[in-house]
Formats: sequence, C-alpha cells, structure tokens
Amino acid sequence: MKKLQLYNTLTLKKELFKPIRTGKVGLYTCGPTVYNYAHIGNLRTYIFEDILKRILLYNGYKVKHVMNVTDVGHLTGDRDMGEDKIEASAKKQGKNAWEIADFYWQAFKADMKKLNLTEPDIWCKATEHITEQIEMVETLEQRGYTYRARDGIYFDSSKFKHYNQLSHQPIENLLEGARVEKNEDKKNPTDFVLWKFSPVGEKRQMEWDSPWGIGFPGWHIECSAMSLKYLKNQLDIHCGGIDHINVHHTNEIAQAEAATGRKFFNWWMHGAFLNLTGGDKMSKSADNFLTIDNALIKKGINPLAYRYASMQVHYRKPMEYSEKSILAAEKSLNNIYHQIQENGGENKSKPDKKYKQQFMGAINDDLNMPQALAIVWKIIKSKLDPKVKNSTLLDFDQVLGFGLNKIKLEKINIPNGVKKLAREREQARSDKNFKRADELRQKIYDLGFKIYDNEDGFEIKRNKKK
Repeated sequence: MKKLQLYNTLTLKKELFKPIRTGKVGLYTCGPTVYNYAHIGNLRTYIFEDILKRILLYNGYKVKHVMNVTDVGHLTGDRDMGEDKIEASAKKQGKNAWEIADFYWQAFKADMKKLNLTEPDIWCKATEHITEQIEMVETLEQRGYTYRARDGIYFDSSKFKHYNQLSHQPIENLLEGARVEKNEDKKNPTDFVLWKFSPVGEKRQMEWDSPWGIGFPGWHIECSAMSLKYLKNQLDIHCGGIDHINVHHTNEIAQAEAATGRKFFNWWMHGAFLNLTGGDKMSKSADNFLTIDNALIKKGINPLAYRYASMQVHYRKPMEYSEKSILAAEKSLNNIYHQIQENGGENKSKPDKKYKQQFMGAINDDLNMPQALAIVWKIIKSKLDPKVKNSTLLDFDQVLGFGLNKIKLEKINIPNGVKKLAREREQARSDKNFKRADELRQKIYDLGFKIYDNEDGFEIKRNKKK
C-alpha cells in the first residue's frame, strides 16, 4: 500500500511523510480573523485542511489539531498599517470588539458544520494568549532581533539569514512587495511588528500592558507563540492559503526560529485560490464576496455540494467557481446518496480490498481527491455486490466527509402487481426457465422497479431512472 506523500512548500517537492513522533501528528491550521463572515474562498482552504486531517486519521495516525482564532492584531493592511480589523468592524456595526469577535467565530463554526469540517482539538484565541506572546517578544529582544520604533516593537528581518526560505523568492522581490505599504517606522521594508503601541490619547477596546507600554500583539506573533505552546514537540504540519506564504508564514518562521534556535514546522502546505468565472480572485473587500448562506443555502443548494466541487480540483491548483459547476456537483453528490439508498444503507460487509488499495493510492499521493472521486464512480458503476459497494463507499467517507452514514433509507411502497411478477420470476428461476425469468425482470423494470437476487431470495428496489 502506498505510503503518504505530501507536497512541502518549504522544499518545493513531494516527500514521504514522517512525523516527529511515531504514530502521532501535530497539525496547526491558520484559523479565521473574526471580523466578518468567511467567504467560500476562505472555506476552500479549510476543506483542504479537513481532508488532510481525515487522511492522516485514515492512515492510522493520532492527530493533535490546533487552530487559532485571530481576534486582535490583524490590521487592515497586512504589513502593520491601518486599523485593527476587529475594532474597525465593531465601530461600523455599533458593537464592541469582543461581541464582534465572538459573533463571527460562532458563525465560522456554524459554516464548519455545514461543510462537515471536523473541529480542532484545541481552539486558541489570540486574546487569551497575551502572556505567551509577550514572553516570546521578550525572548526575541534578549536575542537581539528587535528594535523599538515610534509605533511599536519590530522584528529586524535583516538579522535572520534565511528569511526567504519559504517563499523561495529573492529578497529583492520580497522587498519590492513590502514597499507597496510604505511604513516609515521600519528599518527594512520586510520588518514586521511584534507589539503595537496603542495610539497616543486614544483608548482601544482591546489593549494590554507590557514591558514596552500599553498596546496589543502584532498579527504574526500569535501563531508562533500558540503553536509552540500546544505543539512544542510535534511541529509536523502547518497549513494555510497560498496568500500567507510571502508574509504571514514567512514571518512566523523567522520569529519562531529566531526565538528557539531550531527549526519550526517540518511541513508547510498551502491551498490555492478560489476564482470566480473569468479569473477574479474572491475577496472580502470586493463585491464578489460569497458566503455559504448567500451562495448556496438561500438558493436551496446543499453546502456539501461545495465540498464535493472542491474535491474535483487538486488543492494546489486554482479552482474556478460558478453556480453551474456547483449544481453539477450537487447532482453528482445526490447520485451517490441515491446509490447508498438503493443498496440498503449501512451493513456489516467488508470494503473491497482492490478498490480500497486504489483509493489509498490516490489520497496518499498528496491528497489527489479528483482521482479519489474517480474511484468512487468506478465502484458505483461496477458489478460489485450492492452491500460491498456500500461498505466500501462508507469506508471512504471517513475521508470524503459526505455524511453517507446519515443517509435515510427511502421507504418504498411496492405495488401488489410488482410483487406478483417477482414471485412468478422466482418460480421461473426455480424451474430453470431463465428466458421467462428475464422477461419478467424486464416487466418489473418497465414498471419502475429493479429486482436484485441475493442469498435470501430477492429484493425489490425503485428504479432511479424512472
């Protein structure tokens, strides 16, 4: 059986996955900034991360999954400029920052349920780990990696030799990108804030005392501090969207390795963007902001159709979204549900070994879910025993997450005429009059039903083509 291979952004290649601790995996996934609803582009990343987690579990690993909640410190400009996103949202909506953060965190968790995403073992909020973040900044200060500017304490990126190890871009390119948001307080364009001072004469809703004065943590420091706290000896996999590579994740690595003197996470995995038809990237600041509710639920579309559609494109490739593609995905998903119903739901049969081996080969090849779905359809179209089909599909659903074990069996009212034909066919088979038996099977089919022979005799089900 093929061993798990995962693409590593750090090395730009697929590598055989080996966790630090045998049989156990530490997984950190960048969570939501809770100032607004998550859009379906954000949620594509969380679907990819959920599939990764399920595949790790399917391979027999015990997974410790940690996800942060950014409820302070993420400014409207990702490079330490602008207003705090949570406080800005609070002012706009006439609420306090704590109410805003909790409301959108609960909304995010509701979206997770709609998409059948498994919750992390540990939720960690930035506001509940201020002490850990301050301690990390103090360590960096003691090691000579910081400097004080007018608006905060900064990390000096010029003192960290391998700052571009994740982006694989020349430093000149990163400097050019950083100059888009010019900040006169920085010594170097790629420097980033560790602790931001509260504006003079202004009382923030979220601020804390520190050795450097009243303020709040920068966006990047929270993930390093919290992942080191909860996954200290299990820094296996860190995930997020590709937009985090050049800034957020690059800064996480720099401050974490500067503070500890050792390698941070071994694997870095990133999901590609979701684009609308025409190539526009979805953004919360644009007019193309689509959520689970306004794009799917209000239109009567099953949210799991979006989960299915996401699996039709490899997580490292851009995905194009259109309502037409989602409706097609929903049709395919409904056909799988119908197959489960037709085959009698859950049973005690063992999954088919040949197809399970093929499925493992696909998912263990860097989460090749398009190939995994192709195998699902091979099973559905195969001549496998219906009970084996179901047990195999239900086994795969540990990874797919379509909720196949929750499908309610359809109650079928079989007309007496169909039952009579079925009994006549059974007698014809007993008399070895197979021509007559086939004729009766066709009559039953024409009336909208199918007959399945089994060890107990036969079973009648509705013909879905009728």
